[in-house]
Formats: sequence, structure tokens, C-alpha cells
Amino acid sequence: LCTDEYVYRLVPRAQIAGLSFEALDRRPVVSTIVDRAGGIRTIRPSTETVLSLKPDLVVMYAGTNPRLHANLKKLGIAVLDVPWATTLAQVRSVTTMLGDKLGAPDKARALLADMDQKIAAARAAAPRPPVGTILYEPNGYASMGGITDELMALSGLRNVAPPGMLTRTGTLPVEAVIATAPELLILGGEARVGSSRAYAVLHHPALAALKGRTTMEFAILTPLLCPGPWSLDAAKTFGDLGRKARALAHAAGRN
Repeated sequence: LCTDEYVYRLVPRAQIAGLSFEALDRRPVVSTIVDRAGGIRTIRPSTETVLSLKPDLVVMYAGTNPRLHANLKKLGIAVLDVPWATTLAQVRSVTTMLGDKLGAPDKARALLADMDQKIAAARAAAPRPPVGTILYEPNGYASMGGITDELMALSGLRNVAPPGMLTRTGTLPVEAVIATAPELLILGGEARVGSSRAYAVLHHPALAALKGRTTMEFAILTPLLCPGPWSLDAAKTFGDLGRKARALAHAAGRN
């Protein structure tokens, strides 16, 4: 999926032989190009399927699908391995590299220019002091570190998820969320109840204990699933929620 995001934006549509099935999947939507890439063939990553498309180049994330990697290289199919980005600086590096490798340096520069504009806009509108925030995701994962933390910070949010209270699987118990009582709790997913078991924790009745202390908002944060220039779209969401939380806190006399 994450190389789909880049290939769609950098390669002319007529030259894209295929994308992974996640690019157009709507159960659930995990792609930022789901509404734009219709008509392009999508596949599941098997050696036979890839070979049937007779590609000149296969773009994949380094370290993924090791058997497919090995088979393609053995068969002489060119593979471009893309490193994973965990910082905005690495996003710049990966975008520039792919622009050069895919013959689209101008498109890569345009993506980065748009990214820089969104960074500047997020910083200019960020609430100060930062809004203490927990980003709580399906199954109870609390987002910590990486690009998400960078985007939260430049948007005027301070991640207050307590690392010492994470479980061995990286989840944050509901009790820890309530004890922290952040100024803003972003529930990363769908507001509707019962869409899947993973979302059940986001509707836990115990979270009602935060009423009057915490602003709780659901938000779909698809741009964060794959690191890239498009991830900056989440910064506006963060900023908007941060400003809303701060305004409500002032109105309620909490700040």
C-alpha cells in the first residue's frame, strides 16, 4: 500500500501496470488514493500475478514479502526497494530518491513543496501552549513516537500518553487514559459503534469518566497509515482538534 501511494503520485497513470489491492479497498479504507485510482488494476502480491503483468520495475518496501522479492530477483525482474520513513526528514529523502528513480523529480519536488506549505500552515495556526493529547487507536494502541508525534508537535499538540503504562503489546489500558485525563483525547477511528471489535475500546463506557475534563473527538487519520508527504493532511486535523479542545477548556474554565 505505501509504495502504491508514491507510485500513483509519481508515475503516469498509463505506465502503472498494477497496484496492490489495498489501494482501492473500502473494507476498511486504508488508502489516501482510494477515490482517485479507480480503473487501475489491483492485485495481491504473488509471483505469478506480478509476472503476468510483465513489469519493467516492481516497487516494494524493503524487507517485505521476502519470497516475492527472492523470486523476482531470481527471474531477473528489476525491484526497487524503498526504505521506511520514521521522520519527516526521512520522508523528504525517500520522496526525492523515488522522484529520481522513477524519472519524476519535478513531481517529487512538487510533493515536498506542498508538504512544506502544510507544515508552515500548521505551525502558524498551532495553539500555544501545546494541548496535552492522547491519540487512542483501535485495540487500545496509543500512538507514540515517529512521524505522528512530529505532526502532533508542529500542530500544537503534546503527546501525554504515559509510556510507563503501556502493556507489553504496546496498548494503553483504558484506566491509564482516564488517570492521565488529557486535555484532548483523539479516538482514531469510526464514531459508529459495532463496526468491528477493534473499535470497541474507543467506545468503552468507562471513558465517560473524562466528561467535563477532556475533549473527546473521533477522527479518521488515514494519511498516517503510510509515511509520505500526504501525511501532512493529518496536521490540519490535529490543529483543528487542538484549537477546539482549548476553546472548550477556556469556556468551561478549565484553563
